[in-house]
Amino acid sequence: MLEITRLSTTQPDFWESLARLTREAANETDGVEEAVTAILGAVRQEGDAAVLRYTRQFDRLDVARVADLAIAPERLRAAFDGLDDQARDALNRAAERIRAYAERQRMESWEYTEADGTVLGQKVAPLDRVGLYVPGGKAAYPSSVLMNAVPASVAGVADIVMVVPTPDGEVAPLVLAAAHLGGVTRVYAIGGAQAIGALAYGTETIPAVDKIVGPGNAYVAAAKRRVFGRVGIDMIAGPSEILIICDGQTDPDWIAMDLFAQAEHDEMARALLVCPDAFYLDQVQHSMERLLPGMERSEIIRAALANRGALIYVRDLVEAEEVSNSIAPEHLELSVAQPRKMAERVRHAGAIFLGRHTPEVLGDYCAGPNHVLPTSATARFASPLGVYDFQKRSSLIQATPAGAAELGRVAAILARAEGLTAHAESAAYRVRDYEQE
Repeated sequence: MLEITRLSTTQPDFWESLARLTREAANETDGVEEAVTAILGAVRQEGDAAVLRYTRQFDRLDVARVADLAIAPERLRAAFDGLDDQARDALNRAAERIRAYAERQRMESWEYTEADGTVLGQKVAPLDRVGLYVPGGKAAYPSSVLMNAVPASVAGVADIVMVVPTPDGEVAPLVLAAAHLGGVTRVYAIGGAQAIGALAYGTETIPAVDKIVGPGNAYVAAAKRRVFGRVGIDMIAGPSEILIICDGQTDPDWIAMDLFAQAEHDEMARALLVCPDAFYLDQVQHSMERLLPGMERSEIIRAALANRGALIYVRDLVEAEEVSNSIAPEHLELSVAQPRKMAERVRHAGAIFLGRHTPEVLGDYCAGPNHVLPTSATARFASPLGVYDFQKRSSLIQATPAGAAELGRVAAILARAEGLTAHAESAAYRVRDYEQE
């Protein structure tokens, strides 16, 4: 029997129960924070020596120099060329779609001229250098490489530095191939908090970056949190999550597998189904129980559904929308007859998948929009990773003498009201000069 929470909006304590279910679990992070603090401090003070020491300790790689941990561009190209035709074509197709979508996100500089000749505008420029963290070892996450590297490349970032842990020297060829396709300029076989420290502070070999992006374990997340301010970061991501709103007309096997696809990430992944048809919820549960034994990661799926999964009955689809907006999910599937109309009423979601034929998994790999999304209800104020995260904006202001006089009068009055005499006089000089002409 599959263990999964059943909730209903008809319960008097529904909203309290939903809050308990969706509340982030408290993690024992004291040990993680203490270790990360020590690692970052060592990397900041010792540079390459600390990186080498921690790489020997955690990844069992013993090399003489950090330069020996560099993976040459030729090796990236060789990994791409060495893929079988099917894998190479799939990777190419995913990269093309991600790039095509990213191209539409690029911000451009703009300006306008006021009647007195004053010019106002905004200059948009790419970051100089970014760091991309990629989980490594036997696991392969080429999609993560593409989703982070391609937008940076489209933004015009000149130097994309990728770090990837390679325990015992193992690195997936697909990851290197994706780095080649994504426009990565340098790759180092290092991981963990020491890699984040190297990217943030720089070492004798690894250059400091302006921003660090990419997923990682608890140590990587803690390190990113600590170096924020010294560098920019994309976000501190929590466990992955999906909420599916279904009207009860989609094949229940499809919905069961969509929930599985999210739950197989790890035991803390969240998978929720909301529906106004109680019988359909039973059907989906029966589908899950029948299909689960055939899943390679069945134990992880089972644990995730027991820990954080739920089948939620609502009175109607309007209530379903209320539930969704209260959760602000990372992924939202609208498996209903009129998904576009429902999407107009969705206020908070990282990515919205419209209709019965748009499973979330398409977004993970190749639909085009980024799969780096706000989790843990941060979709209330945060957005998916995009080209704009690798661009910065500078305001442009050029006043004519007449404009300086007009604006100066306003500025001087406000500055004196704030008690900032030098501010007021700085503006007043331009006013007096114009009036004397």
